[in-house]
Amino acid sequence: MSSPQKPKLLEQMRQALRARHYSYRTEQAYIQWVRRFILFHNKRHPAQMGAAEIEAFLSHLATEGRVAASTQNQALSALLFLYRYVLKRDFRGQPFDFTPAKRPERLPVVLSHDEVKRLMAFLDGTAWLVAQLLYGAGLRLSEALRLRIKDLDFDRHYIVVRSGKGEKDRTTLLPESLRPALVVQMQHVRRLYQQDMADPSWQGVSFPEALSRKIPTGPRQWVWQYLFPAERLSRDPRTGRWLRHHLHPSSIQKAVRQAARAARIPKRVTPHTLRHTFATHLLEAGYDIRTVQELLGHKDVRTTMIYTHVLSKGPFAVRSPLDALNERR
Repeated sequence: MSSPQKPKLLEQMRQALRARHYSYRTEQAYIQWVRRFILFHNKRHPAQMGAAEIEAFLSHLATEGRVAASTQNQALSALLFLYRYVLKRDFRGQPFDFTPAKRPERLPVVLSHDEVKRLMAFLDGTAWLVAQLLYGAGLRLSEALRLRIKDLDFDRHYIVVRSGKGEKDRTTLLPESLRPALVVQMQHVRRLYQQDMADPSWQGVSFPEALSRKIPTGPRQWVWQYLFPAERLSRDPRTGRWLRHHLHPSSIQKAVRQAARAARIPKRVTPHTLRHTFATHLLEAGYDIRTVQELLGHKDVRTTMIYTHVLSKGPFAVRSPLDALNERR
């Protein structure tokens, strides 16, 4: 009896990623980088290549592809995963010699208090509530959309951010002024949840695979429902199950762009701008930078320090001598 045929390389890669509970978006990105790596080297099998070919590919991305530093780093991570977990060759600790992509040092775009008011005036419904949370709690867009019912603690006035950047949990502010709107949103989710419970095709909300083994009924429990659910059920590409996912970020991104144009704000405004503005306004109000660091979930305070360069008083917190001279006239 012949042994079963071994899966092809990309399928092995996919299985290895899922076994380690990588997100579907990461899975797609890593598979795409392996494909590009193979095509770059004229369809040679990665098993026939090694560090030199990885270095050549990464240098090409920086010099010819002109990719961002973060993109180059993601490509490197994908290839290291391939070699370590699929081809069983571990390059950890080995210094790679490739042309690094330049990481531009840009100051964050920050809105004034008046600009925030004008922006919010041109938002409504779910987009307004999400934007309020981004500014009022300093959330990333992905963090806001992944919030579940159980993550809001109205009694203690905080929000639990699950698996934020770096896969770490943290707590941040729950603005008291948003309580009425959040209660209305939860009532909407409750009605949708009751409809789903009556739908035989519904198998719950999207749920981490590892957690679903610990809490098999979790995907169908009320407390695990998304605060901002998608309008329709969708089939999970990995399991084939019909699930309720959270709202897609593109709808909020589009709404914020349109609102910024309507408000005639002469800046490039994205949902992430509201998180930058949250941090800057807290520092302007005199809050300690370590407190702001914890609310944002920054691992290193130096990341938070960038907001001191966009304070309304300027990066040096001093008055220009020209202003003092003009006052004497």
